[in-house]
Amino acid sequence: MKNNSYTLAFNEDDRAQRLFLEFSELQGQINISHVNSTNHIVAWHRHKKQTDYWFCVKGSFKIGLAEEIDGETHVKWEYLSDKIPRILKIKPGIWHGYKALQPESIMLYYLTEKYDTSDEWKVVPGHFGEKWSIEDK
Repeated sequence: MKNNSYTLAFNEDDRAQRLFLEFSELQGQINISHVNSTNHIVAWHRHKKQTDYWFCVKGSFKIGLAEEIDGETHVKWEYLSDKIPRILKIKPGIWHGYKALQPESIMLYYLTEKYDTSDEWKVVPGHFGEKWSIEDK
């Protein structure tokens, strides 16, 4: 009889609880982040090989994307919400991060590679002079 169980890993810090699902049949990995607070920013990082596909299961997120073009860094914002479902593709080399806009927001993301710390570069929020706050209108 074939073994139908898969590896689950759990990580929790002050920003979110993360569940990592590793399927031997997949090249990559599926992760789920449950973000309790709107006060934390999970940014910035980028990958050399890995492509990310992000989907908001519950709540909403402000997504930061930064790309270096001709020696200048350009930051743009995307928004993911359970009210307007869509998948955001983040290619290798793009700095990215997120902030939950509602408490208890949930992000599901597929990584084309299994998580590898040697394929991730990080800088702190504010590194590009960006503002993560939401303006009142």
